[in-house]
Amino acid sequence: MARPFKAQVRFVLYRLESVGDALCGRDNNPFYHLGALAWFFFWIVTATGLYLFIPYETSVAHAWESIQHITIHQWYLGGLMRSLHRYASDAMVLVTMIHLLREFALERYHGARWFAWITGVPTLWMLYTSGITGYWLVWDMLAQYLAVGTSEWLDWLGIFGESIARNFLTRGSLTDRFFTLLIFIHIAVPLFMLFGMWIHILRVNQPGVNPPRTLAIGTLAMLVALSLVYPATSHEPADLGRAAAVLNPDWFFVALYPIFDTWGPGPMWGVAIGITVGLGVIPWLGRRRRPQPAVVDLENCSGCTHCSNDCPFGAVIMAPRSDGRVHAKEAVVSPDICTGCGICVGSCPTATPFRRGEPLTPGIDLPESPVTVWRRQVQEQTAALQGSARILLVGCDHGVQVAALAAQTTGIAALSLPCTGALPPSFIDWAFSHGWVDGVVLTGCRPGECYHRLGPRWTFDRVAGMRPPVLKKRVQRERMRIFWAAPTEQAHLAAQIAAFRADLPGQAHASSSIPSLTPSPEDNAP
Repeated sequence: MARPFKAQVRFVLYRLESVGDALCGRDNNPFYHLGALAWFFFWIVTATGLYLFIPYETSVAHAWESIQHITIHQWYLGGLMRSLHRYASDAMVLVTMIHLLREFALERYHGARWFAWITGVPTLWMLYTSGITGYWLVWDMLAQYLAVGTSEWLDWLGIFGESIARNFLTRGSLTDRFFTLLIFIHIAVPLFMLFGMWIHILRVNQPGVNPPRTLAIGTLAMLVALSLVYPATSHEPADLGRAAAVLNPDWFFVALYPIFDTWGPGPMWGVAIGITVGLGVIPWLGRRRRPQPAVVDLENCSGCTHCSNDCPFGAVIMAPRSDGRVHAKEAVVSPDICTGCGICVGSCPTATPFRRGEPLTPGIDLPESPVTVWRRQVQEQTAALQGSARILLVGCDHGVQVAALAAQTTGIAALSLPCTGALPPSFIDWAFSHGWVDGVVLTGCRPGECYHRLGPRWTFDRVAGMRPPVLKKRVQRERMRIFWAAPTEQAHLAAQIAAFRADLPGQAHASSSIPSLTPSPEDNAP
C-alpha cells in the first residue's frame, strides 16, 4: 500500500506546485524552497526572541506581567515582535512538515540521502521542545496546562530522583529557579537545533539556506500583516490553585496534548517512540537497487574540477595525482555518497561524442549507462527520423517518460538519462552538425522538483554559456527549447513540442550567431 499512497501524495504535490508556479512563478514557488524557508523562519524567531529576552522577567511573579506589558503597551514594537516570534515558529513547523512529507513522497531519502533524513529526525524533537518551552515562559494558563502535562509525561519514565509534577501542585510550590532553568533550556535547545540543521545539510553540495529575495520579503510581509491583524495574546496568568476552563492552544505545537489527556503518559510515550523509530528506519525500508557509482578513467581525466563542482552531493572530490601524469589533480568518487545521477558526466569536457573511437571513454562515466551507449542510441534513433521537423527529445528517468511520448508521435527520437544534467552539451552540437535533427528539446523534472537537485540548473547554465562545459555559440538557439515538466504534465509537454515543431521550418535557416538560449515562456529557468 506504500507506493499507491506515495503516488497519490505525489499527484497532489505536483498539482499544488503547479498552482504555486502560476501564482508565484517558478523562481518564487514556496514549495521549491521549503528548506530555505525553514532557515529563514529560524532567523526571524532568533532575532525576535533576542528582543523579547531583554524585558523578560525570570520570576514566577513577574514573567506574565513582563510579556503582557510589551504586548499591550508597546504593541507597535514589542507586541509585533512577540507575534512575529510566534507566527514564524508556527511557519517553521508548517514548512518543515511539508518538507518531510514531500521528501518522503518523492522518495528522496534512499542511498546517500539517508544522512540528511536521519539527522532531520532529532532536529524535529528540538524544534518542538523549543516551541513548547517558549509557551511555558509566558506563564499563563496555557503554560500551566503544558507544564503539568509535560511533567507528568516525563515522570512516567521514573528516571528522575523526585517527581517533576510536584512543582506544579499548589500555589507557592514553584520557585524562580524554574524560570532560570527554563530560559536556559529555551536558549540552549535552539542552539543545538542550529547545529543539527547544519549537520542536516552537511552532505549537500550548494544547499539552499536562503530563499529568493522576493519570496523572503513577501513571506515576511505576510507574517507582519498577520501579526498586526491577529496579534498573539496571553491567557490569564497561571494559577496553580485551579485548572484552566477554556484554552486557545497553538495547534502547531500542542496538538498532541489533548490526546495525552485521554490516553495517558504510557501510550503517548509509545506514540512518540514509534514515530521516531518509524521515521528513522524509513531509508532502509523497501530500498531500491542502488545504482553503481560513477567511475573515473585517469587516462582521460585532466583534473579540471568540473565534476567536483557540479556534483549535487559532494561525492566527487579532487585528490593529488596518483598516476604520475602532468595534471596536478584527479577526480575521486566516494561510492557511499554517489547517487548515480550522471551530472558529473555532463560536466566532463572529455564526454563528447565528437571523439572518435568505440567505445567512447570519458574521464568520468556511469558503468550502467555509459556515454558510448548514449551516442549509439542517438545515432540509431535519429537515423529513423523523417520529415522537416525532426526532434531529439532528451529527458530524465524521473520526469515525463520521453520514450512513451516519442512512441506516440512520429518524427521524435527520445533519449532518457538518469538526470537531464547528465547530458554533455556537445551532444546537441553533434546532432545538429550531422544534420540528423532539426530541433532539440530538453525536458526533465521541474527545477524545484529535480530528484538529483541540480540537474535543471546546470543544464540551463551550460546551454546558456554560463557554466562549463558550454554549448558552442554556433548552435542555433532558436532550434532548441527547454520545457521542464512534472511527470503529470505529459500532455502539456506534448502540446509545447507540437507548437515548437510547427515553427521549426522557418527557423532552420536562421542565423547561427545567436548568443543566448531561447527558453519557453513557461520555463522560468533557474
